[in-house]
Amino acid sequence: MTDLGEIQLSSETPERTGGRRGRSARREKRQAGGSELAAPYLTRQIPVLEYLDDEGCEKIEAQADRILAEIGLEFRDDPEVLSIWRSAGAQVDGERVRFPKGMLQELVKTAPKTFTQHARNPARNVEIGGNNTIFAPVYGPPFVTDLDRGRRYGTIEDFRNFVKLAYVSPWLHHSGGTVCEPVDLPVNKRHFDMVHAHMKYSDKPFMGSVTAPERAEDSVEMARILFGRDFVDQNCVMIQLINANSPLVYDGTMLGALKVYARANQACIVSPFILAGAMSPVTVAGTLSQVLAEALAGCALTQLLRPGAPVVFGAFVSSISMQSGAPTFGSPEGTLLLNGAAKLARRLGLPYRSGGSFTSSKLPDSQSAQESAHTITATLQAGVNFCLHAAGWLEGGLCSSYEKFILDADQLGMMHVLARGIDLSDEAMAMDALEEVGPGGHFLGAAHTQRNFESAFFRSKVADNNSFEQWLADGQLDAARRANAIWKKQLQDYVAPALDPSVDAALEGYIAERKASFPDSNV
Repeated sequence: MTDLGEIQLSSETPERTGGRRGRSARREKRQAGGSELAAPYLTRQIPVLEYLDDEGCEKIEAQADRILAEIGLEFRDDPEVLSIWRSAGAQVDGERVRFPKGMLQELVKTAPKTFTQHARNPARNVEIGGNNTIFAPVYGPPFVTDLDRGRRYGTIEDFRNFVKLAYVSPWLHHSGGTVCEPVDLPVNKRHFDMVHAHMKYSDKPFMGSVTAPERAEDSVEMARILFGRDFVDQNCVMIQLINANSPLVYDGTMLGALKVYARANQACIVSPFILAGAMSPVTVAGTLSQVLAEALAGCALTQLLRPGAPVVFGAFVSSISMQSGAPTFGSPEGTLLLNGAAKLARRLGLPYRSGGSFTSSKLPDSQSAQESAHTITATLQAGVNFCLHAAGWLEGGLCSSYEKFILDADQLGMMHVLARGIDLSDEAMAMDALEEVGPGGHFLGAAHTQRNFESAFFRSKVADNNSFEQWLADGQLDAARRANAIWKKQLQDYVAPALDPSVDAALEGYIAERKASFPDSNV
């Protein structure tokens, strides 16, 4: 393995003399510098792009009502949830639950349209809903990869590394959750180390564990140690991913975690996980009807457990290859699905989760760039409020890539610029520059240019815009190799955010006590 101390960015070595590099360095620091420069979240100044009109929404909503009333959903291995639905007026037949028309829409009216997820650093708090977009890193892959060591199972060291990379990025607003699966730790105990890593190595908001109800309870208890018991009861400090087991099923594991978090007033992202053609119909409209039915049921359940608990309408939807059955990403159908579901969520008055930097590629290559750029741009334009998988996703979600993480984060910086829209202020209109330069001149030396040159354009940290000769002199690096150097330097330069030693000691004490109370297991 290459020593991180020996890695330097090609743009920083050899040391250059003269004002050009000094200005460039200052500009880089301002535009793409350390985590302290990060916006706590992105507020879109551009209108949403809608592919689905109100008449189309009404047709999909009517079909979702039919699915809910005539077919219903199964809620498996959780008699308490079945009892809750029965008491609320739903028809319960075994584990199948059918819902009267309008029942679920009425229940979700108690959910907040927007809410704050608090970070341990209040400057990192995020507002979820409205015109805001939150970018969070990749979630769930069992494998990790980098150009030095290749593809391998993830470890807790990799997990901590990705938490650190998300922390130092100015374009990611959230620390995320399972940034990779640390398979070097027992399945039934690794959640302690994962949640602790988010708390210790970042001060951005984070996600809790959902792989068993007791692991959700541990996450809540650790949050109470970090934030205070009363604060957690009255405020959202964690957000978690609750997947429907599509088609039309919620399993006991997800229901158990949902109950823990909703009752604790912590946000749930209720998100059908659908690959159209396998887990839903092959058509966009049919799939959207199913998404709406599944998400509505889960969102409504949180309100029966605790009215007013924060909840997010989610939709993880893509398609499959009809030739091989393999998942496909970055497709036009995927864009139509995430966009249509966005409008359905807005009509319900619920925050919306979808999108990301998706790709089926096995490498951080041209395919991955094309598919991810297509999806993340569509994510912004659709008005997504919470975007998981915004950085690091590779191989259809099976792999967290160090290089892809850097490339994606750079793309997220571009989304921040797009979200601001077109500035129409007097300074942006630049009439003084036009008057100064006049016909046939140039703007390089104009006073307006001098005032604005450092912030005028987005400066990529990864792209090479030098001459061919300079590129040769810098080592002929492609984008992945440049990203490889960047993540190593970011980890080398990482400085942990301050954490009260007594709080960290209490967290470590809780973890040690809980781990000692039951044997290791890989189930």
